[in-house]
Amino acid sequence: MDYYNEELDLKIPAHVAVILDGNGRWAKAKHMPRTYGHLQGSKVVEKMLYTVDELGVKYFTVYAFSTENWKRSDEEVGTLMNILRTYLKDCVKKSMKNNVRCRVIGRRDELSDDINEAIDNLEEQTKDNTGLTFTIAINYGGRDEITRAVRKLADKVKLGELKPEDITEDMISANLDTNYMPDPDLLIRTSGEQRLSNYLPWQLAYTEFYFTDCYWPDFNKDELVKAFIKYNKRERRFGGVKED
Repeated sequence: MDYYNEELDLKIPAHVAVILDGNGRWAKAKHMPRTYGHLQGSKVVEKMLYTVDELGVKYFTVYAFSTENWKRSDEEVGTLMNILRTYLKDCVKKSMKNNVRCRVIGRRDELSDDINEAIDNLEEQTKDNTGLTFTIAINYGGRDEITRAVRKLADKVKLGELKPEDITEDMISANLDTNYMPDPDLLIRTSGEQRLSNYLPWQLAYTEFYFTDCYWPDFNKDELVKAFIKYNKRERRFGGVKED
């Protein structure tokens, strides 16, 4: 961490969000099934947790499974769910060892009971950890998240607890799944695609974007540092005007 902060003079983003893209194409290029790519991609997530923690990132959020991913083949969805089952269980011991707090965002009602139980256990076991906050987006869709937040506020209006004109941006943020952490400073998407794919649309309003052709299974510390170097060349104005 000191090397990157002092020698390279890099400001490390506090919150990094990632769209883990390219697992299937990476596997296809190696003449392997798409499911093999997802398995390797999960291993890279584990490695990245150590890396971002070492570099000083405080929040690390990954897009593991979207609300649209159910449209994939039964085989691929089944494999992804099995990978998540294993990962969620293994994550408890490793997170406790490394003082990582884990959270999961997204809709839980469409997930199996055992996965929900694994999520509850992971969050409960790591809730008092004070190091890196690691968030996994599972069955997550940004529009769905905003819709759910608006419905919560609408219920309060219906009960007479809130007036429509009193609704603020802060209230909406407080009712999102991500209400426990700051908005991302940097979004990284691998594989060359340059779109958000319904990932954190509210939270990414002023986030810096970094797109790379590197497939997620090939992503490593050097690739992450490249993203940080690009991030440091950006001037974040948050809607303001640069002074002469």
